[in-house]
Amino acid sequence: MAPCGAGPVLAVLLALLGALLPGSGDALTSVHPQEAILPRGGSVQVNCSTTCDQPFHLGLETLLAKTEVAKGDKWKVFELSNVQEDTNLLCFSSCASEPQTVASTSLTVYQLPERVELAPLPRWQPVGDNFTLRCQVWGGAPRANLTVVLLRGQKELSRQPTVGEPAEVTATVPASREDYGANFSCRTELDLRHQGLGLFENSSTSRQLRTFALPMTRPHLSAPDILEVGKNSTVDCFLDGVFPVWEAWVHLSLGGRRLSPTIKDSDDLLLATAMVMADLDQEGTQQLTCAVNLGNQNQETRKKVTIYSFPAPSLTLSELEVSEWTMVTVACEAHAAAVVTLTGAPAPTSAQMPASKAQFSFNASAKDNGRSFSCSAALEVAGQVLYKNQTQQLQVLYGPRLNEEDCPGNWTWQEGSEKTLKCQAWGNPPPKLDCHRKGDKVSLPIGDLRPVKREFAGTYLCRAVSVRGEVTRQVVVNVLYHQNNLAIIITVAAVAILGLAGIAGYLYNRQRKIRKYKLQKAQEEASMKMNTPP
Repeated sequence: MAPCGAGPVLAVLLALLGALLPGSGDALTSVHPQEAILPRGGSVQVNCSTTCDQPFHLGLETLLAKTEVAKGDKWKVFELSNVQEDTNLLCFSSCASEPQTVASTSLTVYQLPERVELAPLPRWQPVGDNFTLRCQVWGGAPRANLTVVLLRGQKELSRQPTVGEPAEVTATVPASREDYGANFSCRTELDLRHQGLGLFENSSTSRQLRTFALPMTRPHLSAPDILEVGKNSTVDCFLDGVFPVWEAWVHLSLGGRRLSPTIKDSDDLLLATAMVMADLDQEGTQQLTCAVNLGNQNQETRKKVTIYSFPAPSLTLSELEVSEWTMVTVACEAHAAAVVTLTGAPAPTSAQMPASKAQFSFNASAKDNGRSFSCSAALEVAGQVLYKNQTQQLQVLYGPRLNEEDCPGNWTWQEGSEKTLKCQAWGNPPPKLDCHRKGDKVSLPIGDLRPVKREFAGTYLCRAVSVRGEVTRQVVVNVLYHQNNLAIIITVAAVAILGLAGIAGYLYNRQRKIRKYKLQKAQEEASMKMNTPP
């Protein structure tokens, strides 16, 4: 095979020679096809013919490998194989003594690109910034018919011709949120439709772009200013305007120790919540850090917190349960840096200098049973005064008590009234109380009396008993009532009235009978006078 470029130069020289030589007669040389397009490395047949009627010499001038595959009286067919590049061919003929004539044809070689590659995209691309799509194409012919198309998905972004080897085309594109997860690629189009072959496409491997938006504002860190050793506290860190929020990474740490936050997101809001428990070795001022990372950017917020240790104060009684008239000592002690206040003493105590310890003693009486003592410790941490308290209660054991205040010895009421009879015994442990009337042993009706009856009257003996002794008390109940004379008077009056009514009735009937008798007598006498002769 001739060196690259020799074929075209030779073809041009032959064509020029044919054009300069004058023709005579009617003998002509022709070639078919006058132009041809074929794939690189392909084969093509070329027909050279002449119109010469006399002895002639007919041939094909080319540097390509050729084979005569057929011939006739005035034509020959040559097959050219393994055509690698564009070239021009010359058919020539010499007719007897006439000058040589030629006819030229061109072969165009086409080839799909050997390689189409889209340069890698940024790992993360900030929204609003421009990025460059860069596509390189190796091979491909004819270049005049070869175009490079840059694509976002199926959407065409740019269309450019191929120039150079390798050919490189670029396009600058602004990144948007919609580009997150979008696929970009480049495609070559070899358009041979005018040559009757069609449109040949070849695409690169697509590359996915991840865009992001991280606001310029710092995360909002919410946490207590002070943290107690061994106690759980909540730390919140949030940042709005994060996209894509699910790709963001949050780092929370206290004093260089990483926390384990729970991440929640809603739209563009990122929220990280962690429970933090400070250790004793972290006591003092520590740095609380919240960092939000997305893409190749991060925003960070730091906050100083004070970690302190403040155990509850210790409140002790020499004994929690004592007999009456026992000496009791109450002591309160707290953290060395704290100040304690001890309260609950039966009698005022002398003022003491602020200290981490306090105590007093007293002789316990029945009135001190159930007495509460309080030890309050105050500690100043980072300008805040914190308080912790402890309480204790004293139990004083004493025998039963039945006094006039809780069990009056004399009750006087009017019969029919509504009253409450009260009798309560005191003691620790609580005593059992029994009250019975002398004589018939009827129980004292303690509680609401509705109404008061005369049957309640009497003298009662109340007895309170516990393991620590017993005590008795006499209770007298008086019920006032009046004799019922009114009923007798009414009865006597009724009998008298009935008696008088009976007498009056008797006299009336008697007088009526007498008048009737006299009337009858008068009538009889009158009748007798009428019957006597004159």
